[in-house]
Amino acid sequence: MRQGLNGYPTDASLLWDTWRVAARLLKQAMQIAPGSLSHRFHDRKIKRLYLYITRYMPSKSDSRQRKVKESFRTLIERTAWIVAVAAEFCVANRSSRNADLAAVALELQAYLPAMRTVVVTARRAQVDGETVPACQRVFSIFEQHTELIKRGRRQKPVEFGHKVLLCESVEKFITDYEVYEKQEADCELTESVIDRHEKLFGQRPEVLAADKGFCPAEAKFKELAERVDTLAIPKRMRDFVDKVLAHWQAFRAGIEGTISGLKRAFRLIRCFFRGFRSFSSAIGLGVFCHNLIVLAEHEPG
Repeated sequence: MRQGLNGYPTDASLLWDTWRVAARLLKQAMQIAPGSLSHRFHDRKIKRLYLYITRYMPSKSDSRQRKVKESFRTLIERTAWIVAVAAEFCVANRSSRNADLAAVALELQAYLPAMRTVVVTARRAQVDGETVPACQRVFSIFEQHTELIKRGRRQKPVEFGHKVLLCESVEKFITDYEVYEKQEADCELTESVIDRHEKLFGQRPEVLAADKGFCPAEAKFKELAERVDTLAIPKRMRDFVDKVLAHWQAFRAGIEGTISGLKRAFRLIRCFFRGFRSFSSAIGLGVFCHNLIVLAEHEPG
């Protein structure tokens, strides 16, 4: 499931978000206490830099690219300056006797870690020419918990949000779900699925069917195959020749329809709630509603 981000986050857009949020809150503080700050914030100049970078970043012209890089340096320097001003303001006013001023300082303080990360990673990527790993980046200063998820699809190679694990029974009930704040490889989740099922229902599943990504290493596969009657996880495409595995893979494909229903009927394609706990709650509500509908369909006439 993806977080409610507006567009694909880039270094330029994150720098602009950092500037406009910091400038808005600092201007608000200046209205509350006119003597609290003596700085001027040139929003239009910064926005022009951002728009220039966005417009001409794809250009193949060497002169354009030099101008874009120069604009990036200026944007990074100005954003670093306003983050430093915001940090000084927070230190001076988060314990202020003026409750309104303290509230602004505390709100700004919550953004500062992400803002600093945005400035540092933008400098590393755009000025120093480094390739910054996704785990060291921030993809939203508003939803700092958001992760980059590689989908491996041509039309949608990446999404932003959190990985969700769903387990479904033959009757289409979702028997278990998990939202991962820090994503793990699918192949590392197979054993935990069996353990969670045993803990919930007091016995191991008779059949565990999953896609190829959940196939663990050979030694672990043999170990898990002894814990369930049928471990229907293909190792390679030619495994589908096996009739038993092909049958259970057809059963596994049913979860795709459930996922589609959760996305469209219960609006889980995008979460507009704030924070990871609310993100997880949105998943739980969608699963609960899905199970209610399935229960109603199985109610005896």
